[in-house]
Amino acid sequence: MIILDIAKKAREASLKLQGLSEEMRLTALDAISKALISHKDEIIEENKKDLEEGKKNNLSPALIDRLTLTEKNIQALSLMCLDIARQKQVVGMIVESHTREDGLLIQKQRIPIGVIGMIFESRPNVIVDGAALAIKSGNAIVLKGGKEAQYSNRKLFEIIHRAIQSVLPEGSINLVETREDVAELLKLDQFIDLMVPRGGSALIKYVKANAKMPVVAHDKGLCHMYIHSDCSLDAVNVVLNAKVQRPGVCNALETLILHEKYPKNDDILRALKEAGVEIKNPASESDFATEWLDKKISIKFVKDYTEAINHIKKYSSHHTEAILAQDPKVIEEFMNSLDASCIAINASTRFNDGGELGLGAELGISTSKLHAYGPMGANEMTTTRFIVTGHGHIRK
Repeated sequence: MIILDIAKKAREASLKLQGLSEEMRLTALDAISKALISHKDEIIEENKKDLEEGKKNNLSPALIDRLTLTEKNIQALSLMCLDIARQKQVVGMIVESHTREDGLLIQKQRIPIGVIGMIFESRPNVIVDGAALAIKSGNAIVLKGGKEAQYSNRKLFEIIHRAIQSVLPEGSINLVETREDVAELLKLDQFIDLMVPRGGSALIKYVKANAKMPVVAHDKGLCHMYIHSDCSLDAVNVVLNAKVQRPGVCNALETLILHEKYPKNDDILRALKEAGVEIKNPASESDFATEWLDKKISIKFVKDYTEAINHIKKYSSHHTEAILAQDPKVIEEFMNSLDASCIAINASTRFNDGGELGLGAELGISTSKLHAYGPMGANEMTTTRFIVTGHGHIRK
């Protein structure tokens, strides 16, 4: 099917999805959840093809990690669909209401954006995340994954499509597969309401430069953590979690900033080395500007928190910034001085994630400020409109 036809069908589906009952949305999510489990062997088999190709093409360990689907991953995706289903209804809900003195009722209602285009790299699980969140938020979605996950993406889409075809309108969930498809999709602003690129800087720049519709970018995560001199918690544990648990993800720690008078700096550096992390100390300007997505970390020593804040301002990607400290004035200054989608206080950067923050899943972590900032769940995939109800009211 040509891209124009896919976009048209998605637009037609979006108009029907807005009026769909919440019960039907939950039925669709339940069907996907069950289908993932019943077809898990097929998914793993197709994923093996992507992993074999990835190894032949010398993909980094971090990319291989993001590409890998296991039985445990599939079980988590199945549960995620149920978690999203259990969340509060989003579509059609009245979020504000007041009645004027003349009796005119003014309400603000939450509605779907319409048709969302999403272009992403590496992670095949995004097919399921995107589909589930689109269903919950009443949107049609057009998904385009990277070629490195083509077999996994195609199989997951087939399973989802079969699971929902008797419940949702045709064209509700769509998959396109080539770069040529993307170029064409970016022109179709009369059918696509919002474009969401999730991946590296090259992808983000391309979409921003070519999209005729609004773009919410999910750019790189050059995440920092500053440890103040008065830190009293187990900083080693927090740092290792932020850097080593999954080094190839966007909320992993990339630059560690240490107050030179913090007494346990050597313990932290030693623990990182023992965990197999390559330490860039001293780090260069290029190092500080790099999102490693690997077992590498840039180190910066500072004399005070102001120096730490200024360093982060210079290199921040507006994703996640963390501080380990006790002094409330230092914490407040850190929080109020930095522009990031998530500020983590005495916690790992790894918590900037839709599932961890109670969204069930995420379309991605927006580093834009319009229309959303941070993880985009079902709520962030909607907008609002006014409903005005009168009794023959006329404006004077």
